[in-house]
Amino acid sequence: MALTETAREAERERVAKAVLDLVKQRGAEVPWSEAMAESGLARPRFEALFADYDDLFDAVAQTWFAPHMAVMEEVLASNLPPQRKVYEFFRRRFLISRDRFREDPVFFTILCEMGAANFERVRSYVDLADHYLCELIAEAQAEGFFAGLEIDEALSLINQMVSPYTLPDALIYIEPKLTEQKLARIVDTMFIGLSGEAGSGAAGVNTLKVAS
Repeated sequence: MALTETAREAERERVAKAVLDLVKQRGAEVPWSEAMAESGLARPRFEALFADYDDLFDAVAQTWFAPHMAVMEEVLASNLPPQRKVYEFFRRRFLISRDRFREDPVFFTILCEMGAANFERVRSYVDLADHYLCELIAEAQAEGFFAGLEIDEALSLINQMVSPYTLPDALIYIEPKLTEQKLARIVDTMFIGLSGEAGSGAAGVNTLKVAS
């Protein structure tokens, strides 16, 4: 009997979670054949769910990034003021990654390596985060921030300023130096002085407080 789309997605997610568990247990990426053998599914059923390894990797990536997607969409839909909204957009994702790293640094590192080796498969998540950030920049510009900057320029500048908090590999090397307090200062600095207007005299007040 053919699976409904809802049942198919649920089964894909179940297998993806099982693959993540296997990666954690074995300390290495799981080949296609092992994923199939451990899934408990007959080969025809497994191949009906996943066309190839890339398709399986996509399901694993979707499962891994789901919490990040959820918090970005939650922040985007909120009524927070622009400064707090941008801060939360980065802070909440950072905390998900930091907690995962602290729970199991070896597992986290392996997944970073898998992501780097299959970057074209995860690029869509990077692009979506950029799309959401562009919406936040536009909201901030409507209230007078980032004056004189094109959205793409502001996006590039902001991404470079906060990259230690968004690139998961940074946690492997400098995790103790990454804090919510520092992120708040960085976002404050962006809103105070990030402008394309020469001699604009932009000024602001450091009002961000770390959420309790």
